[in-house]
Amino acid sequence: MNDENMKKISGNPYIIRKNGKIIIDSLPLDELIRKFETPLMVFLENRIRDNIKSFNMVFNEIFDNFQSFYSMKANYLPDICKIINSEGVGAQIVGLPEFKLALSVGFSPQKIIIGGPYLPEDLIDLSIKNRVKEIIVYNLNDLKKINSIAQEYNWVQNICIRVNSQKYDSNLGVILSANNIDILKKTIESYHNVNLTSILSHFGTQMNNIDQFEKNISSLVTSLNLLLKHDINIRNINLGGGFPEATVMPQKKLKEVAQDIKSILDKSGISFDSISFEPGRYFVGDSGMFITKIVKVNENRWIFLNIGNHICPKFARCSLRFYNASQINEPHKYKTSIAGIVPTDQDVLAKNYFFTKNLTEQEFVLVANTGAYCLTFSNRFPYPLPKMVLIKDENFIPIFDPILDKDFSLM
Repeated sequence: MNDENMKKISGNPYIIRKNGKIIIDSLPLDELIRKFETPLMVFLENRIRDNIKSFNMVFNEIFDNFQSFYSMKANYLPDICKIINSEGVGAQIVGLPEFKLALSVGFSPQKIIIGGPYLPEDLIDLSIKNRVKEIIVYNLNDLKKINSIAQEYNWVQNICIRVNSQKYDSNLGVILSANNIDILKKTIESYHNVNLTSILSHFGTQMNNIDQFEKNISSLVTSLNLLLKHDINIRNINLGGGFPEATVMPQKKLKEVAQDIKSILDKSGISFDSISFEPGRYFVGDSGMFITKIVKVNENRWIFLNIGNHICPKFARCSLRFYNASQINEPHKYKTSIAGIVPTDQDVLAKNYFFTKNLTEQEFVLVANTGAYCLTFSNRFPYPLPKMVLIKDENFIPIFDPILDKDFSLM
């Protein structure tokens, strides 16, 4: 990227400006614009594979026994999940539809960890029947159901206890009160078809500094030491996900964070057999983008795109980046506010965002970093869903067409 005629867009080596044109992987954006109407959602296969390899390489260098589990709720499109499975990572899933999808695209049950705040019996039954690696428990009352079903299958099910990270207002996970520790001790003594193997603490999303990771580790270490005081020894730790997009935390910074995590754990004095993480956004976040269009320009430098929070929701917490693809060579240094097409004043994608000086209707806009959670949290407002394509090198394949596929929900 030293060529003055070639420059990364949004820090992504697979989205570049070359000779005044935008190239996505090896495919000119103009070719996509000729073939498809906007809005169009684009995913980059090579970027997903690079992100997985980078993440696993960094943590394998620093930890002796490391495992990664893709947080499937970040993006559950089957074609995306197939790519991730082919890279040999595991899957972290929260519900029955995700579980069935994971099995259908080839994830080995021995590489699946499954669980969430709600564990219905049919999910527990299918998990045990398929011999998943672990069931994650947020509520200790679920242990009785798991033990009972495991007993029917003559199976001892490994259990991961998610502890409350003590983050403000968090109600997720087990608080290790005296009563809950007593429940765990009785579980170990009385339930012979569950085995406590791991402890999980997850602090939040878009964790971009070591202080947030340190708080998460502190919560986990406190929990482990408290359990040890009551003769409950859990040997595997899981620090969840929370990593930002790979363009926000490139490999050099990721390695610094991984080294700091190792240092903090070493100083804590705890010992463990293996360590796991559950990246979702890091694997797929910067692999996705919208190609959209300006449909209205207001005099006060507000522009309206033909996407909105119905398909690019704030709740997804994406690190959105906006580029005027029709004027990509012009400086983006003029404050502009960007709205969507949902008929409410709340549909604001960005305020005072640096954009081009001239604003013209029907110009194309590239919105980067939309690969994670946009589809998960989209709300199906009554507009047509976008077509979706997967790019690899100079080739692309359609992976979703609203006319043919109707919906991309998990069925």
